[in-house]
Amino acid sequence: MTTATEISNRIIEAVMAQKLAPGSRLGEQQLAMLFDCSRTIVREALMRLATRGIVTVSARRGWYVIEPSEDEAREAFEARRVIELGLLHQLKSVDKTAVRQLKSHLQREKAALAGSDVGARSFLLGDFHVCLAECLGNSLLADTLRDFTARTTLIAMLYQSSHDAAQSCADHVRIVEALEAGDIARAEALMSEHIGTVQSALRLKASSDPLAGLRDALAPVRKSAPAPVAEPASVPARPRAPRKTAAAKKPVSPLSDDDASTYLGALL
Repeated sequence: MTTATEISNRIIEAVMAQKLAPGSRLGEQQLAMLFDCSRTIVREALMRLATRGIVTVSARRGWYVIEPSEDEAREAFEARRVIELGLLHQLKSVDKTAVRQLKSHLQREKAALAGSDVGARSFLLGDFHVCLAECLGNSLLADTLRDFTARTTLIAMLYQSSHDAAQSCADHVRIVEALEAGDIARAEALMSEHIGTVQSALRLKASSDPLAGLRDALAPVRKSAPAPVAEPASVPARPRAPRKTAAAKKPVSPLSDDDASTYLGALL
């Protein structure tokens, strides 16, 4: 039987592959059917993801993938900057095994860029940062970065990032080259530039104005009457069509549960 850990990992992977969009519904019953397990196990997996900040729950509507606000988007990138630059800053050297692992990951990135699997490309580009932490021997930070990378992937989808995947791969290549050369300071500077470039590609407002709504509401009311609009030349009136009776109106069917859930095909 599928475990809660396996389900949560699959959901994280789907998010990083951009197969689960912000706001996607995660129905307990559908997930239980998909993974052939009980709803209790599904609920445990979703509760773990809620603790990690990937999903949220509403008492009446169920479980959904988060939709980060603009402030949360900025905070997520700041957190990644602190973690990743701090990880590199404390390095003294990088062993050859770590460099080989990172180069192997880069080869998979390049192959994904050359192919047509957008999901694999998105996942590998985000997973580079997780792989870097793992190769440098910090599994705890790797787990933390996996969650933050998933959040920033959702942010990129929600705020329509214009960042080029090929540029991300090229940035990763330069970072690994600096690490291989033993130039830790340059690798740190390149990582800072890379994270900044990805963040700047988002369509976020420069700054939030907490008084914007109140300022608009209390703006002076325009008291001068608008200029009169010239009336059009008279046109012979057309006969009106007979009004439809209430019985003739076509009822609007409510949105079905399947229509509201967009994740099933993406996870399969």
